[in-house]
Formats: sequence, C-alpha cells, structure tokens
Amino acid sequence: MTRITINPAQCGGRPCIRGMRIRVQDILEMLAGGMSVAQILADYDELESDDIAAALSYAARAVSHPVLVAAE
Repeated sequence: MTRITINPAQCGGRPCIRGMRIRVQDILEMLAGGMSVAQILADYDELESDDIAAALSYAARAVSHPVLVAAE
C-alpha cells in the first residue's frame, strides 16, 4: 500500500496520507508542535501509526539532497 499519495487535484498537489485530505505537512506540523503520535492517532481515527512513520520517512528523503555552495 502506498501511504503517501500526490494528486494534483487534491490539496494543491501536496503529498497526502493514503489519498485523504490529511497532508504530510499537517502530520509534521502536529509533531513539531509537540503532539505525540498517540494524540494524533486519537484525534484522527482514520490514521494509522504507519501513516505517521511514512510522513516522517517522506520528509527525511525530501531534505536529504545535497546543497551545492559556490566556492569563494
């Protein structure tokens, strides 16, 4: 099952969880804001713990690219 989906017609083409209108960004912001995984799962019955893990993995891959800096 693909947990992270991207549909240009949904949420402005931003990555979402399993085709729902819950964006990867929403999960990350809740975690960054101090919510625990248990709190998120309690607030969103349709989410599974593997969805949150997939959001974190997606974010890790998204920022793992090299940044080239011009030599001075």
